[in-house]
Amino acid sequence: MANSLHLSREVEVYVKYDTDYWKVPVLDGFSFSQSTNTAEVTVKEMADSSNESRRGRLMFNDSLAPAEWSFSTYARPFKRDVGGTDEHHMIEEVMWALLNQTPHAAYNSTSNKFTQVDSIEQGDGGAKVKFNKSNVLTAPAATIWFKFPGNDGGDAGNTDIWYELSDATVNECSAEFDIDGITTLNWSGMAKSLTEASAATITAIGSATMEVSDTEIQSTSSFIRNRLTQLTAVSSISGSEVTYDLVLTGGNITITNNVEYVTPASLGVVNKPLGHTLGGRTVSGSFTCYLDHNDNSSADLIEDMLTATSTVKNSFALLFKVGGASAPRVEYDMDQCHLEIPSHSVEDVVGVEVNFHALPTDIGSTDEVVVTYVGE
Repeated sequence: MANSLHLSREVEVYVKYDTDYWKVPVLDGFSFSQSTNTAEVTVKEMADSSNESRRGRLMFNDSLAPAEWSFSTYARPFKRDVGGTDEHHMIEEVMWALLNQTPHAAYNSTSNKFTQVDSIEQGDGGAKVKFNKSNVLTAPAATIWFKFPGNDGGDAGNTDIWYELSDATVNECSAEFDIDGITTLNWSGMAKSLTEASAATITAIGSATMEVSDTEIQSTSSFIRNRLTQLTAVSSISGSEVTYDLVLTGGNITITNNVEYVTPASLGVVNKPLGHTLGGRTVSGSFTCYLDHNDNSSADLIEDMLTATSTVKNSFALLFKVGGASAPRVEYDMDQCHLEIPSHSVEDVVGVEVNFHALPTDIGSTDEVVVTYVGE
């Protein structure tokens, strides 16, 4: 009897942005689904002469909710030799392009790189992800496929199953760097619809050239160890510019587009999502460290914030070098961060957690964060 089950560890994820294809290696724990919005009709009446009363209900499908998807990848910078010059790239670069609204027209399929330097800059000094072009109402849409391979040699009843998310948008990217792990990016978003892919589509994917090659994906030199992460925090909240010496035990940074979908409400049909709009862009996160009384360490940071009672807006410049000062690493440079007063975590060693919000220079600017990948 053929084995008709599918194993999650064999799943492959593909992304098509306009005419170009990427294979995105994902971690266990991915998900995708689409639900139905329903309306319920009930009756409630008094008893008739026989002490009977109608107590039934009916349900109707109103509309399809936007499909939701999520998966995690490692943050993986690498170098690509182009005419004797090393260009920095990232395995998951298409996801950043969808997150920061880099248009497909900025991608050069011949040189396999994005060329819009105020969105994604891929040069010999690092691959930079900027948000200069992100003040738009709609985000770029892509198509995402999840392939569940058959695991019995293609026998009848055990063929590959492909699920397609059409008009998919990236709503959020959350970077986590716990002390014992590898730098991980959690991606999530929505799409107009979830369907099974057609045979023609599957054939097209199978014959397409991937913009990041299997050789680049399979290289082990692009993984980043969180234990080497460094943080530079600079502020004038104490009255003069201070660089705080904070040694981290963990942290996270989340970039969110706040995507909203619009769906009509016509009677008599199952309505489908029309499209999406972008809400306010938010960049926030937190980091943890031990309570330390060395000069300009975490205890001094807490003291300075508690005594800054006349400071309506505090501004810290935070630079996370995830993976340390050497390559491979990824940097998050945030020049205007509003920090909340740190909270204590009383355990064997007293710890401190600091929540922060990265803000633009002014309310119409887009310079909350610049992400830089440096390959080895």
